[in-house]
Amino acid sequence: MIQNGSTISTDRPRTAPALTLYEYPLNERIRTLLRLEDLFTRFDHFAEQPGALEHHVALTTLFEILEVASRADLKSDLLQELERQRQTLLAFRDNPNVALEALERVLADIDGASQLLNSATGKTGQHLRDNEWLMSIRSRAIIAGGTCEFDLPSYHAWLNRSSDARLRDIAMWSAPFRALRDALVIVLQLLRESAQRAVVSTHQGSYQQTLGGKVYQMLQIRVDPASGAIPEISANKYMLWIRFTSQDGDLRPKPFEGNVEFELALCNL
Repeated sequence: MIQNGSTISTDRPRTAPALTLYEYPLNERIRTLLRLEDLFTRFDHFAEQPGALEHHVALTTLFEILEVASRADLKSDLLQELERQRQTLLAFRDNPNVALEALERVLADIDGASQLLNSATGKTGQHLRDNEWLMSIRSRAIIAGGTCEFDLPSYHAWLNRSSDARLRDIAMWSAPFRALRDALVIVLQLLRESAQRAVVSTHQGSYQQTLGGKVYQMLQIRVDPASGAIPEISANKYMLWIRFTSQDGDLRPKPFEGNVEFELALCNL
């Protein structure tokens, strides 16, 4: 609008575009935790819905969680990492520049997750393996169309129970995984908060960075989706390579032409 001979803009301030986040694990332990986090997110989404088809997806996702979580050393790895982070954070208690209330809250979360994980006896997910009915569904679920009503009439009957009844069963079957989930959420949160961020750009769609032998556990890349650039990542303790691709009409990747500005974060606990 015009006021006193001057032009005053009434447009709202422009906000920065939402960037697409890509996370890349640099060791097998973090790879497993990221896979579990993704599966738990999917499980929550479908378990919270009322429909039978959604509960079918929730149950098959629980079988995937069982498969990934069956790594023998996962529980001990998480307990060791939680204790290491606890000892590191305890050293900040006397630091006047640290918000003590927030620090104590994180320490309480770590203690709670450690106690819950320590109290979980037996192999992770053994309660599902001991349920012959669930294992019969799992064995059929890996076959395309294997859970049709004529193959598993008892499962068809379960899917036709009330939504509340199915929800109670799903909650009961998933509850023993809570300790594992609480622990991995804390570890990944602390890992992400350790990120060293920088805005960098590629040359002809490719980026390299020497790491000087320093070991990182995960890297994050944030890219403007409007650019159409998709990162493909490989790394070792000496060098990081990022090659950007784009998708053609058939969605097949092809080398990205041009430069890409993106945010790079290296994470290490």
